Amino acid sequence: MSRMFNPPHPGEVLKDGVMVEGATVTSLAEQLGVTRVALSRILNSRAGISADMAIKLARAFGGSAESWLYMQANYDLWQAERRAIKRDKQHRVSA
Repeated sequence: MSRMFNPPHPGEVLKDGVMVEGATVTSLAEQLGVTRVALSRILNSRAGISADMAIKLARAFGGSAESWLYMQANYDLWQAERRAIKRDKQHRVSA
């Protein structure tokens, strides 16, 4: 299976594609049953989507919890690969 080049963080997808224009972080957090801070961290790509949050997002916006977790896994794997490549390059330079 091929992976997307530089997949977006699920928070970006939520912010740019799913949230209704004019919705506030506070109102969405209340709807999801999470704190405003927790949702803000996700929307700003500072925190990942947990299984519990994936279920809440799926219930609020449709789709499946698995799709939210899949987005998070793709994002995490891409970021880990970039860090590994960077470490390998730095290791070769210093060796």
